[in-house]
Amino acid sequence: MTTNIITNIITNTIVPEAERMAIVDRLFGISYLLKLEPAVFSIAEALSEEYTGGFWEFHDLGSGGFYLAPRFDTEFTLSCENGFDGKLSPDAFGITVCLYAYSELSFAVDRLAQVFAEHYHLLREYASLHPEAKLIHRAID
Repeated sequence: MTTNIITNIITNTIVPEAERMAIVDRLFGISYLLKLEPAVFSIAEALSEEYTGGFWEFHDLGSGGFYLAPRFDTEFTLSCENGFDGKLSPDAFGITVCLYAYSELSFAVDRLAQVFAEHYHLLREYASLHPEAKLIHRAID
């Protein structure tokens, strides 16, 4: 008996620098600069004392999702209000930070709240497939 197992695969493409503004304009418009980017950076600072700024890569997901992750070579130690304390790779840290930002922005009363809510769910689905899924979920739940 042969069993076929079908798993969801979501592609993850790092957006070239020349295309960064085009993708955020398409997904969020000016709200990227006014809301999402500041939220991401302030949440990163709040979750990890080790984060002191730096270059972030943009990730375009095949599911329609999007996230940012800092370009670092070392892990980040997180301390979350939900009691999670642990270390995450820069990629998992970026996913976690963006999930926090999307969640926070989804409770606004403007027209983009729904867009941020949709991106939260798209990114959470991708996070469930990530090698550090258990840690990411512990950090956000």
